[in-house]
Amino acid sequence: MIPVIVAGVRMEMPSNTPIVLLNEIDGTRYLPIWVGAVEATAIAYAQQDVTPPRPMTHDLMVDLIGELGARLTGVRITSLTDGVFFAILDLMTATGQPHELSARPSDAIALALRIGVPITVAPDVLEVAGVEIPDDANGEPEDQVEAFREFLEGVSPEDFEAPQ
Repeated sequence: MIPVIVAGVRMEMPSNTPIVLLNEIDGTRYLPIWVGAVEATAIAYAQQDVTPPRPMTHDLMVDLIGELGARLTGVRITSLTDGVFFAILDLMTATGQPHELSARPSDAIALALRIGVPITVAPDVLEVAGVEIPDDANGEPEDQVEAFREFLEGVSPEDFEAPQ
């Protein structure tokens, strides 16, 4: 598994569809995952440490995990099938037993950010759907963001479907 960080949430144009961008920690590849508007908001709130006046669904999930005496220990983006990403929540139960739960990547990422646990991606997922954005000579983040914007303008979810 390859460790990643959440680079941010962006809007793909012209459809105005939210995308969460994962960036491999020790590399130059980004993994764009199309998400819903509510999930994009939950991820952005967690990144910005925004606390809404009432708990959002992901905040409730964090509280529920804790109240049950369990711990979220990590999040894995495990596969890409027919253009759909799949994720696993790695939990430790109150009795100390490891447990896996299937989850949508957007929900898994929102939880990981709230709890502060690692996010990893399966190597084959990054190989198929990752986009390489190499550092330029100056390593300027603005240039990397512009290169990624150019990529987003010409990509669609269908680009990540498995070949037939």
